[in-house]
Parts: sequence; structure tokens; C-alpha cells
Amino acid sequence: MSPADRTDARAAVGVHNGTIMPTYARCLVETDESSATVRLTGVLDRAGSGAVRGALLAHLWQRPGPVLVDLSGVRIHEPAARDALDDIRREVADWPAAELRFDPAGTPAPRPAEAPPELIEAELPPVVEAAREARSLIAEGCARWGLPELVEPARIAVTEMVNNVVAHAVTSMTLRLAPRGDALHAAVRDHAAGRPAYAGPAPVDSVGGRGLLLIDTVARRWGSTSLPDGKVVWCVLYAEDETAFRN
Repeated sequence: MSPADRTDARAAVGVHNGTIMPTYARCLVETDESSATVRLTGVLDRAGSGAVRGALLAHLWQRPGPVLVDLSGVRIHEPAARDALDDIRREVADWPAAELRFDPAGTPAPRPAEAPPELIEAELPPVVEAAREARSLIAEGCARWGLPELVEPARIAVTEMVNNVVAHAVTSMTLRLAPRGDALHAAVRDHAAGRPAYAGPAPVDSVGGRGLLLIDTVARRWGSTSLPDGKVVWCVLYAEDETAFRN
């Protein structure tokens, strides 16, 4: 990697077109958009784990598919810092077409290129019509991936996710859908910091507040992940759950 590709490690976390994403002063996250490998270099401790987390999550969203993290160039002195890396892997496990792998020794030779992940992605504006486009894409994806049972529950969940962005975040958003076995993974990424908080069923006499309840009802799992410049709200729906419900 040439000196021109390097940036000041003391700078704040940022996502840019370079190959190094600066984090904590003692640890760098080196990325290359043409490769599925990310390299950590320096020393990772608890103080720097939050910045590393933000850099890795941002890269994982930008580059769908498995991402390999080369740990051969980083020293991890604190168990809590290594635990933080495992937490990141768990955070993205249910994102559409996302997987984080760790390689402690470093890969001695380039690995064969993996097939591009199956996914549908769309950029949507924060307008009420966005939910209609999202529902159309869900029908397209479920038909393509042989998951017709999930059209309606996925429409319910994703409509609420999109409408939350329109009503609260009011930023542009990215919808991403991908299959995994008999499950559909869906996510909406926006650029607002506030994360949804589910406090259980709303009182019967309340106005609103039922969107997250609908997601919780139709999805087996759902949640949100904060990013340096926003968040990802995701959910996972299984065909077998819908079949069992109908029977």
C-alpha cells in the first residue's frame, strides 16, 4: 500500500474513497473496495474498540457479502477488545447478505473470488410513496427466491421500517433484501442517529406506537445497529413460521 493511500491515524472515524479508515490512534482499519479483506494494524484495546466497530460496520454495509478481517497485523492485549470484535460479528449476523469472518494468522495467498451475494437493493427518498416501492420489491424478491409465504409478512415489517424513516429520521434510506435458506433478511439503513425502542404492546387507547409491535409480530428476530452516520434496522422472517401460523 503506497504512502499516498494512508491517512492520519489520529483523525476521527470516516468513510471515504481511500483505503485506510482512521480509527483510534493506535489501530487502523485498512480497507480496499476491490477486496473482501479488511486488515487491522496496530494495537487494539477497549479505548479504540468503538472506533474500530464503527469503521467495520460502515464497510460491511457498503460491501455486501462475506468480509474477512485479517488480524495478523494487530495486537490485542485486552480480552474485552477481542470480545468487542465478536460482538460486531453477532451484530451483523442477521443483516441481509452480510457475514464477518476473522483470520488471526493472515491469508498467505489470495482466495478465489466468491460469487456476488443474492440481494435486492434500492435507494428510497423519505416520502410516503417509498413504502409502495418497498412492497413491490418484496414481491419481486420473494418470487425470485421461492418464498411466496413471506410476501405479506415481509410487506408488513418493511412498510413499518420505511414509514419510521419517513416519519422520524427524514433522511434518504437504503432498502436491502436477501434470502438465506428458507428465511428472508430485510434491512433499512438511514442517516439519523435515533434508534427504535420497543416497549411492548401499546395501550388500546393510544394513538400510534404500533409499528414496532407489527414488526415484532411477523418477524422471528429484529433489531437495530448504530453506524457512525446513522443506523440499520433489520428483521428476519422464516417461511416455516408463516406456514405454521396458517395451519
